[in-house]
Amino acid sequence: MKQYLTEAPKDFLTVATPGAGKTTFALSVASELLARRVIDRITIVAPTEHLKVQWAEAAAKVGIPIDPTFAAGKGRTSKDFVGVAVTYAGVAVNPLAMRIRTERFRTLVILDEIHHAGDAMSWGEGVLEAFQPASRRLALTGTPFRSDINPIPFVRYAPGDDGIPRSVADYTYGYQHALSDHVVRPVLFLAYSGEMQWRTSAGDEIAARLGEPLTKDMTAHALRTALDPRGSWMPSVLAAADSRLSEVRRHVPDAGGLVIATDQESARAYAKLLRTITGEAATIVLSDEKTSSKKITAFAADDSRWMVAVRMVSEGVDVPRLAVGVYATTTSTPLFFAQAVGRFVRARKRGEVASVFLPSVPKLLEHASELEAQRDHVLGKKVTDEDDIFAAEDALVAQANATESASGEEMLSFEALGSAAVFDRVLYDGGEFGHAGEVQVGSEEEMDFLGIPGLLDADQVRDLLHTRQSERARKQKAAAEESGRRPSTDSVEQLTAHEQLAVLRRELNGLVAAWNHRTGQPHGVTHAALRRDCGGPPAAIATSEQLRERIERIREWAVRRTS
Repeated sequence: MKQYLTEAPKDFLTVATPGAGKTTFALSVASELLARRVIDRITIVAPTEHLKVQWAEAAAKVGIPIDPTFAAGKGRTSKDFVGVAVTYAGVAVNPLAMRIRTERFRTLVILDEIHHAGDAMSWGEGVLEAFQPASRRLALTGTPFRSDINPIPFVRYAPGDDGIPRSVADYTYGYQHALSDHVVRPVLFLAYSGEMQWRTSAGDEIAARLGEPLTKDMTAHALRTALDPRGSWMPSVLAAADSRLSEVRRHVPDAGGLVIATDQESARAYAKLLRTITGEAATIVLSDEKTSSKKITAFAADDSRWMVAVRMVSEGVDVPRLAVGVYATTTSTPLFFAQAVGRFVRARKRGEVASVFLPSVPKLLEHASELEAQRDHVLGKKVTDEDDIFAAEDALVAQANATESASGEEMLSFEALGSAAVFDRVLYDGGEFGHAGEVQVGSEEEMDFLGIPGLLDADQVRDLLHTRQSERARKQKAAAEESGRRPSTDSVEQLTAHEQLAVLRRELNGLVAAWNHRTGQPHGVTHAALRRDCGGPPAAIATSEQLRERIERIREWAVRRTS
């Protein structure tokens, strides 16, 4: 606010992590500009119809009446309103009408999640034409920008070190900063693996373990098998998530859970499973229902346990009591993942912890490890469908209940046969925590992590994870010695591939934790520094050789610092 009011810019871009309070900031600016008579009217542009209503409700609380039912072709609205809320799609339908309205008054335009102005050429062109005459423009975003060559209207670009233009934000407020300010919750990612079986169109039956190195097609089939409500994986994970929710509700009585599903059929099936598990009906939010917004509002105000949504509850949807999530969708773009996690991070009081359950899929584990990464919009970079972080976004906004983009032939080429879930690991602050060997659902080892209190500071969460893992390792070692067997972690070479990786990841995380105690450097920063030095992907999907190299490197750092 201080920077904005001091500089009084025509265009101002704020990049802030989901849950940081972008709406509050924007409405504070609007209120101040109205009071100073710098502007006469406000236009809010949002990605979805539900968010228009949410903006209007938030504005009403600060005394700014906004009309969320306004349409570009409508022309006028009641004099009771100071401004209107429209969607990007609505602006693109009739940008000239919006331009005339913008020209008639000194207008502040708030562009919520402005990256959507690049979703389609017509959207970007419409925004540019409609709001060029605006007195002030305030752009907001909480997620990575598009990685394509289409510039986003009213965003400044500057050449980077490589000469390629990148977006320039006027103010940036990342997840790590918000976490240190206790504005957002720390997030525990609880990953579940397991054996999957499916049949191909050729009649071949395939079995694979979720999370192990597989081809792209096999990974997709394994994930779809896991998410099939008729298998055993989803009921097991939903039961674990509900156990976690019960633990959180001991400290946060109104805490709620959200399952994000791929399609309507799956959403209804998940709701039935939850009813069986909890004995309580879950709220189902389907995008094509007229009552969707009312259902979300009602769920936000009550104290019921679960809501199941078909991708709709993504960016900007504000249900602060959501504390436990199940990521049960095949959509895996960084944008959607960040927005989905953003539904659980908004803190109401200090110490609240968010928990997100997800399949052990390399891409999702990588997103979880890089939750704090900052990305700018890069121009002039060729993007394939596979690399485009916004590949699924057009479908998300246009039809929130759309299934993963696959042809009918591809859908028929696959039949899920069965699945079983096992607890894999917890990802937190760039590190990983878990127990050696296979951890069964419902076991004491799993409860070491499901039973973490729902009210802890970020440092307390980290210390507790280390303590519980160490205690379990000591018990396993004592039991092995008592029975005359060598502990399974004595020789990494004697272990299977996935056990080797688990042991090496735990060793690396222990060294990173020791480095944190010695230097005060956050775990995530240390992991990022090791990646820069040694190369390779995040620890969650690194090879054994890459993990060994990082272990040796951090040991070298410790020796140099000591000497």
